[in-house]
Amino acid sequence: MALEEKREKRPPVTPMMIEEEAALRNGSRGLPPGPWAEAAGPRPRTTERHIAVHKRVVLGFTVSILALLAVTMIAVLLSVRFEECGAAADGPPRTGGNGSISGAAWQPPGAGQPLGRPEEEARGGEVAEEEEEEWQRRRELPPWARPRLPRHLRPLHYNLMLSAFLENFTFSGEVNVQLEVLNASRYIVLHAHRMHIEVVRVAEDKLAGGVRVARTFFYPQTQVFVVVLNRSLEVQRSYNLKIIYNALIENELLGFFRSSYVLHGERR
Repeated sequence: MALEEKREKRPPVTPMMIEEEAALRNGSRGLPPGPWAEAAGPRPRTTERHIAVHKRVVLGFTVSILALLAVTMIAVLLSVRFEECGAAADGPPRTGGNGSISGAAWQPPGAGQPLGRPEEEARGGEVAEEEEEEWQRRRELPPWARPRLPRHLRPLHYNLMLSAFLENFTFSGEVNVQLEVLNASRYIVLHAHRMHIEVVRVAEDKLAGGVRVARTFFYPQTQVFVVVLNRSLEVQRSYNLKIIYNALIENELLGFFRSSYVLHGERR
């Protein structure tokens, strides 16, 4: 009878008690369902997957910075290399056994000065001023000062030979141009810049007697070379213009220029 009486004194199990016990097991600290229970619930923890993603982001950012620094260093080294090439190109070329330019034995006009120096163009400018006096009296613009080449001559054929010397970045050339005369003139104007002209010859039909050249000069304003003859070229005749010249292989985007590349760690 005593045992039965004690069992009857236990409080009855209510639904609230069941909910509280379930909440304790789920980790909500025994709070009843509601906004307070959600606020006090367990917060999500940083997983290993999130840590791995963060490491990848930091690694990618570091690699990008290193790549940018490497590209900058390469650009600086290339610019220094091109400057060294430009300094090396100032050396005088020499003459080989076949008459071409190839080293220290050749001395251009001006005793060891680099080819195509502004001094030559300055002297050409003085000659141009003398020639311009005649055109000023005519009140006409001289053919070398015009933006386009004059049309009194028409080139029919070009024969060009070039010899490049990479040990000192120079080249020599010879060009023969067959010209047809459309209008009589004693001037031949063609484009040229930063060159040293060695020989200029004008002959009729390549075989007939030559036409004497009075003078030649550069006109830097329009980057042309002017040949002044002793007499006018005859209309409906063809002439051969021969020019032998030499110049530097430039280290900028101008005319016959040079560049380089790296293959298997070797600059070529």
